[in-house]
Amino acid sequence: MNRSAGLALSGSIIALAALTGCASGGGAATSSEAEPSASASPSETTAEAVDAMVADSDLGEIIVDGEGMSVYMFDKDTKDADVSACTGDCLVAWPPVLTASEEPVVEGIDGTVGTIETPEGDYQLTVDGWPLYYYQKDVAPGDVTGQAVGDVWWVVAPSGEKIATPAG
Repeated sequence: MNRSAGLALSGSIIALAALTGCASGGGAATSSEAEPSASASPSETTAEAVDAMVADSDLGEIIVDGEGMSVYMFDKDTKDADVSACTGDCLVAWPPVLTASEEPVVEGIDGTVGTIETPEGDYQLTVDGWPLYYYQKDVAPGDVTGQAVGDVWWVVAPSGEKIATPAG
């Protein structure tokens, strides 16, 4: 039994070493990670984590987070305001897109990228002065189930403008 445990531990150490080696640099995507496209693909990897990028969707090119999840803007927000109009229960259904820095890392976005501070002191990503949100019912990259909800929630074009096309 000790020998089995030792072999399992050795195998785990070798696997960890292999993973660490793969994650520690280069930034080159493997053929299974990269997809040739005019815009960034949610499955591409970079040397630095990407907060937002552009991806193709049923609604055209839209802004997504670094994992490929669609992001939305809210008509009740005020452009260039320092605070979000989505509070309380709204934030349960529409969580803010957070970033670790006041200077988010983005790819392919033409609009002006920035942040506002949440009441908790986190940084919420903005594009062209509009705070960005997720929709709780989007469960997989590419989902756009929040599009046109209440006629106030919209996916965002790379320019920072809302795409006011109803879903479906």
